[in-house]
Amino acid sequence: MLNDAQLLRYSRQILLAEWDIDAQQKLSSSRVLMIGMGGLGCPAAMSLARAGLGFLRIVDFDTVDESNLQRQTLFNAQDIGQPKVLAAKNALNLINPWIEIDIVQDRVDAGNLPTLLTNIDLVLDGSDNFATRDAVNKACVDAKIPLLSAAAIGFEGQMTLILPDHACYRCLFQDAPIEDARRCADTGVLATTTAVMGAMQAHTALLFLGMGVTSLSERLLLWDGLGLNQRQIRYQKDPECPVCRAKNT
Repeated sequence: MLNDAQLLRYSRQILLAEWDIDAQQKLSSSRVLMIGMGGLGCPAAMSLARAGLGFLRIVDFDTVDESNLQRQTLFNAQDIGQPKVLAAKNALNLINPWIEIDIVQDRVDAGNLPTLLTNIDLVLDGSDNFATRDAVNKACVDAKIPLLSAAAIGFEGQMTLILPDHACYRCLFQDAPIEDARRCADTGVLATTTAVMGAMQAHTALLFLGMGVTSLSERLLLWDGLGLNQRQIRYQKDPECPVCRAKNT
């Protein structure tokens, strides 16, 4: 149950007819795994903490660097050199003292993903390479855990929700190379691109966790930051998908 201070903190959300106290309590009992505490993970985690998420597990192997401060909104100059997960936890606890945060300073791979997914309701993937996204997708398919995958580079962003027994990330990107060279460190990214996509990822997570909204299932949202355009593309399960085919036969 929410205490009086929490009811006051979240009162503007609870006033919404579509959200109400039931949705707030669902969010307070929800458990999220955040892959990557970078340009997407920082604003997404911050919004979820402010909204009243109950448990957040954050995973990142890196330390805070000067170049991160342009877009990774949980960090400041005093954090340079610290592990990202530790600096993020400290910042999030200042924002919301009621959120439980579990930090893991490690690279995500097929070996540790099953443990990381333990008792998780939703995974938010904000990694910056296809190999990690592919591994996270496979682990979520195997564990039947919903996955909200987002990416941002340059002036563009994309996002999709992958539900158990539905089309997966590999169904969508059938021919994508495992080693994808396009990364922010190489090609650049505007600070607001990651801020927008991180906020949209958190927004979609709130709709899913609090209200059960799944409108991005088997849809790829594409955001164009230069033209300020947004569109969605439908996709469907690939009967020959090497990741999810065996899970649904």
